[in-house]
Amino acid sequence: MKTSSALLLASTLGGVFAAPASTQSGVTFSATTTFNGKSRHVAHDLERAFNKYVPAEKRAEILASLASSNTARSTGSAITNPEPNSDHVDALYLTEVKIGTPAQTLKLDFDTGSSDLWVFSTDTDSSVVNGQTLYNPKSSTSAKQIPGETWAIHYADESQCSGIIYSDDVTVGGLTVKGQAVESAQTVSQQFTDDAQSSGLLGLALSKGNTASPTKQKTWFDNISASLDKKLFTVRLRHQAAGSYNFGYIDSKQYSGAISYTPASTDDLGHRLFKSNGYSIGSGATKSASITGTADTGTSLFILPDTIANAYWAGVKGAQKVAINNGAGHAWLYPCSTTLPSFNFNVGSGKATVPGADMNFAPNGNGQCVGGIATLSGLGGISIFGDVALKSNLVIFDDANNQLGWAKGL
Repeated sequence: MKTSSALLLASTLGGVFAAPASTQSGVTFSATTTFNGKSRHVAHDLERAFNKYVPAEKRAEILASLASSNTARSTGSAITNPEPNSDHVDALYLTEVKIGTPAQTLKLDFDTGSSDLWVFSTDTDSSVVNGQTLYNPKSSTSAKQIPGETWAIHYADESQCSGIIYSDDVTVGGLTVKGQAVESAQTVSQQFTDDAQSSGLLGLALSKGNTASPTKQKTWFDNISASLDKKLFTVRLRHQAAGSYNFGYIDSKQYSGAISYTPASTDDLGHRLFKSNGYSIGSGATKSASITGTADTGTSLFILPDTIANAYWAGVKGAQKVAINNGAGHAWLYPCSTTLPSFNFNVGSGKATVPGADMNFAPNGNGQCVGGIATLSGLGGISIFGDVALKSNLVIFDDANNQLGWAKGL
């Protein structure tokens, strides 16, 4: 509902202003006043006083604030599904995104650990396209290339891609950002070309981590957040089942018990970082530890410090430690028939739990399975709470209050 500035002022500025009475010595005068019975409009009088006494720059600030507070707020929800595969492994979750006019639907990997929205497109080198659905900016009447802007991103698994940037309309879960930066891939590394089902990534980390140059571009969430009921989004991933990304609200049907919150800080890459001061394995006692973590939907595994990962697998009969990435990290193999313990970690005044069943990441043949907890060097002391850690929990990314929330997922 549209409301005039005069009416908004009438409802909010009462009692704000009173002009001081002046005193003057010397000559005095008097004047007779006559009552004018003509009706006056209070809102108009207030607006007149507002324009007369409040400086122009302050008026603009107040009116913008009023308009913002009276704008209808919105929420949205997008279904995400684990990428189908023969081993029933939750390696990747894909979410439908509509880009352009008319809308082109692409399935993207939503990544809370990066800040770029990039896609396979008709600009991508055709020799590396492997069945992906391509974004075609020439087929979108709302697409405009941003002159002089390029991007290049390198991920922790050594995958990379780069290209040019368009401005286009992007819709997620019924929420549309007009003029969103869409990074069109010209070059893409093998890790991405091997996956025909995914057409790119939508970064949900903070915009400071965006790789566009010379001008950083805002993420889709940062652009839409001002129109949301609440400046937050939630992630509910599930094992081999549909989950969701909800924007602007917390769905009480997606969790049980209380939500445990912990303050969130950030680094130069836009990761939201949180701290945990202890953990326990199964029904064991809580051990003190200083864990700095990030909840990352773009990483499959749960990557912990060596001492904690070693402690977890030490209690699993038959577990074998194996080097990965030329010794840069370690994973564990264990008998698939083994029942794994849960991993619990402190969150604020509460706890979050990763059930043992979620620690079975993938079969490896000969009755052996790959465990979901691993280690990786070169992370600067950061633990990565990837999909293994997330998919039994509801995780709240509350940017309005700079905090992260965890609750048992339903």
